[in-house]
Amino acid sequence: MGIIGSTVQPFKATAFQAGKDFFDVTEKDIENKWAVFFFYPADWTFVCPTELEDMGEKYELLQSMGVEVYAVSTDTHFSHKAWHDSSEKIGKLNFPFLGDQLHTLSKQFGVLREEMGLADRATFVVDPDGVIQIMEITCEGVGRNANELTRKIKAAQYVRENPGQVCPAAWEEGSDTLAPSLDLVGKI
Repeated sequence: MGIIGSTVQPFKATAFQAGKDFFDVTEKDIENKWAVFFFYPADWTFVCPTELEDMGEKYELLQSMGVEVYAVSTDTHFSHKAWHDSSEKIGKLNFPFLGDQLHTLSKQFGVLREEMGLADRATFVVDPDGVIQIMEITCEGVGRNANELTRKIKAAQYVRENPGQVCPAAWEEGSDTLAPSLDLVGKI
């Protein structure tokens, strides 16, 4: 079964978030909300902090759009806190970091590299019904772009709020959309 269109299954992960005690996050926490699960291979690495910092620069905007971001790695919540407390880049971040040391989320989303015990570099956008609408997986050496992710989330939200409309390639908020019909076949 493909992951796009599938529903997030029950899970429980302990989170670290700046200014808060450790807390548990479950599938109940994403009900009726948009959520981003931002998997990365490991704390204390090279590309990961640059991606997380880039995501941090969009966090307020994403929250204003009704989106919560969850950074996820197979490290523990203790490692997340230590990294946050000792890294200038990570120390600026305010979204929750989920510890997935039992690999529950990494397996559920199909991104666990079993032989290493690490998650792939992967992003999943989940709609308010718990359905996965967007996914992106890159190789370890290629970082992601929070601007592009934000654009895709805006498009997914638009499509959800405007049944019968779709967003063409490189669609930006406010741009023209399409209403699929037989009249358009072969004319685009």
